Amino acid sequence: MFEKGKKTALVTGASSGMGKDIAKRLIEDGFQVYAAARTIGKMEDLADLGARLLRLDVSSEDEVTAAVATILAEAGGVDVLVNNAGFGLYGPIEEVTLDEARYQFEVNLFGVARLTQLLLPAMRVRRSGTIVNITSMGGKIYSVLGAWYHATKHALEGWSDCLRLEVAQFGVKVVIVEPGVIETGFGDAASRSLLERSAGGPYAKLAEAVANSIASTYGKGTGSPGTVIADVVSKAVKARKPQTRYAAGRYAKMLLGMRRWLSDRTFDSIILSQTK
Repeated sequence: MFEKGKKTALVTGASSGMGKDIAKRLIEDGFQVYAAARTIGKMEDLADLGARLLRLDVSSEDEVTAAVATILAEAGGVDVLVNNAGFGLYGPIEEVTLDEARYQFEVNLFGVARLTQLLLPAMRVRRSGTIVNITSMGGKIYSVLGAWYHATKHALEGWSDCLRLEVAQFGVKVVIVEPGVIETGFGDAASRSLLERSAGGPYAKLAEAVANSIASTYGKGTGSPGTVIADVVSKAVKARKPQTRYAAGRYAKMLLGMRRWLSDRTFDSIILSQTK
């Protein structure tokens, strides 16, 4: 049974990839960890390590409020909130429906916002706490056919910056983590939905090229393990004065540096070259 007064963390999207690795690392660091995801069965290994499992679809108001009620009742709140849940919607702007785009925002931005709204008051009263928002290097750069995904990550970056300024007066820290290419299921899901949507349409050739590029980048052992991001989160949480941003994982610092120093047209050419 979780206890009030013991340092507590909530990690969303903990059923696989970075989220699972972050949850494991925080358990190792001595936190009592709430591991949350849509599928409880994929987190049994975390339960074996001592995590408390929560079914949580961050796009569902009922599930979000129920999860927070459980946390507040059992632990009185969290010291660390890791907003990791998210997914990548890829496809031509012309072909992606606005309902699909809204759902992308519900998961990647508004789910983060709602959890933060509900857990922040306890942090504010305690005058301590750390909110870690997992964005992406895609929150600063862009790629072909990734408009809606990048829109959510750009939005989360700006939202997090504003939040950091608002809550500093209460001793609450806000940290942005910008992963590069990480070995997760991101690539498979993005390329599969892209091909299904655009096959036979006006963007079919471009979609196939982008899907091939994604397939060659993710899941081939070329990316960094999720433990790289777990290490960054652990470091940020322990720091008395953490950085506002941490870029980590394969290609993250390189591509963010290129975006910072190259012109738009030069960067466009580099990104488009990956679809040739």
